[in-house]
Amino acid sequence: MKHVMLDVDGTLIQSYELDERCFIAAVLEATGLLINQDWANYPHVTDRGILMQFIETQAPHLSLVELEPLVKSIFIGNIKSALRREAAQEVLGAKTFVDSLLNNPQYVVSIATGGWGETAKLKLESAGFDTAKLNISSSNDHYSRVEIMKLANTKEGKKLDLPVTYFGDAQWDLQACAELDMNLVIVGSRVSHHQRIPDFSRPRQALSYLY
Repeated sequence: MKHVMLDVDGTLIQSYELDERCFIAAVLEATGLLINQDWANYPHVTDRGILMQFIETQAPHLSLVELEPLVKSIFIGNIKSALRREAAQEVLGAKTFVDSLLNNPQYVVSIATGGWGETAKLKLESAGFDTAKLNISSSNDHYSRVEIMKLANTKEGKKLDLPVTYFGDAQWDLQACAELDMNLVIVGSRVSHHQRIPDFSRPRQALSYLY
């Protein structure tokens, strides 16, 4: 058996720009402040982690306890409105790839996303994924991507001591997998990596990178 762990935005769904736009708008509405969008300078590029850094550097008069539920509520509303206008689109072949893994007893499947769980579920369902079959670890669980991935592993594969391969799309995925010594496959062209696929249209290629 093997454990396949997957990111959501930019990996399974073409939603990176949508997510960014809705998040920035939610913070602006909640605080009146335009958040610094240089994500590379954030120690934790997750929804909760970004808010923590925003408070520290731009809004020290606010607390995470009061700000997170407010931003999250507005953000969820923004995502719902956007999805009503236009359904989320899968990365080519992603839904078939995930379904094939879920229906094969040789694989354990988990989702580890830096986004909040509610919006990850909304986008996945909009794109046609069956979220009832997916165990989703998210920014609801921790501000650190590494800790979110550890939790996803604990929930699904660690008890069986399974080898893990993570599918992601961004620089922070590279960093997290390096810290965890986890096998990584990059989806798309945002970052360079020796194991990379353009999308999931060639599932055999994707599976060839699994430990």
